[in-house]
Amino acid sequence: MDTARLAEVVDPTLVLLTVEEAARRLQIGRTVCYRLISSGELESITVGHLRRVPADAVPEFVTRRRKRQRPVTTLTTVTAA
Repeated sequence: MDTARLAEVVDPTLVLLTVEEAARRLQIGRTVCYRLISSGELESITVGHLRRVPADAVPEFVTRRRKRQRPVTTLTTVTAA
């Protein structure tokens, strides 16, 4: 497996991710990921002096974003003539 493909492999056993790993999973830049953490949109914790993102916080963030950005559609009933 080449290095580029190796970086795409997701280790499902990881409990905590580095900010870079979380950014890679979200396909965003590291700076944007730090901005999301600073704003509280993406959960993170500190371990010693290290910033870590819980692995389950990534899909939770995506779910919240999808709900917030999903357009509200109204159903209309069409009566047959």
